Amino acid sequence: MSAVLVAAALRWTDPRASAHPLTGTAPSAPYAAGASPADRCALEHALRLAERLGGRCLAVTVGAVGAEEMLREALAAGADEALRVDGPDGDESATARSLLAGLTARGPLPEVVVCGDRSPDRGTGATPAHLAGLLGAAQALGLTELAVGTESAAGVWLRAVRRLDAGRAEELRVPLPAVCSVQPGTVRPRRAPLTGVLAARRAEITVVRADVREAATVRAGRPRPHRPRPRALTAPEGGTRQRLLALTGALVPPRTPPRVVTPASPEEAAELLLAELRRHGVDVPARPA
Repeated sequence: MSAVLVAAALRWTDPRASAHPLTGTAPSAPYAAGASPADRCALEHALRLAERLGGRCLAVTVGAVGAEEMLREALAAGADEALRVDGPDGDESATARSLLAGLTARGPLPEVVVCGDRSPDRGTGATPAHLAGLLGAAQALGLTELAVGTESAAGVWLRAVRRLDAGRAEELRVPLPAVCSVQPGTVRPRRAPLTGVLAARRAEITVVRADVREAATVRAGRPRPHRPRPRALTAPEGGTRQRLLALTGALVPPRTPPRVVTPASPEEAAELLLAELRRHGVDVPARPA
C-alpha cells in the first residue's frame, strides 16, 4: 500500500472570547482557546489514517501566532509535521483559499484532508466543501466513521459512514484525493505521552505567508426601481359602481356582451366551454370521433 500524506486541518478558536466595552478588542484567553472537539476528532482520524496507510500526518491551521500552541499539541499527539498559514481568515471561502495557498507553498498536496464538521465560533461548516472544490477532490461531510477500505486494483479508497435524519446512516466509498469532515465524539482522541509533549515544545513549526487575492465583491450601483414606475392616472369620478366601471373598462368598446347559455346536457356544456376557450386563442385539442 503506497504511502500518502494525510492533513488534519484544525481551527483555532476561543469560545469564551468577549469584546472589551471600551477598546472593542477581543483578547483570547490562552487556557480557553484551542481546537474544538470536532477538530480533535479530526486529528485522531488523520493520525489513524496515516498509520494505516504508512504515510505522514500534517497538522495545518490558518491563524495568528497563538495558534501554534494548538499545533504543538498535535505534534505531541503524534503528528509528523505542523504548518501555520498566515493569511486571510475572514470567512469559509477565505479560509479554504488560505489553506490551499499554504499547502501549495509547502510542497506536494495531501491526498486526504480531515476537518471538523464546524467550528464553535458560529461556523457554517462550509470550509471543507470550499477546500474540496479548490482541490478538485471528493468530499464526504458530517461523518461519524472514517477508515481505510480494502485496497483494490483501482487504488486506495476510504470507507466513511454519514449520519442521516431519523436515525439512519449511509456508508460511502470515497476515492482519493478526498476532503472529509467528521463530527465530534466519533473517536476518542489519544493522550500525548510526556516525551511527545517535551519534544513538541522544541519542535519547529513551518510558517507560510499566503498571498491570497480577495474574492470579487458585488458592486452596488445607484438605487433604482427594479421595474418601470406605474403611470399616474387621474382618479375617476362618481359612485362606487361608476368608479369600478371606469377603472376596469368593462363598458368600453369593443367588448364581448355577456350571454346566458342553458345547455341541455353535460356534454353540450363542455362543448360550449371548449368553444369559448378556442375563441380566446387557447389551443384546445378536438375531441376524438
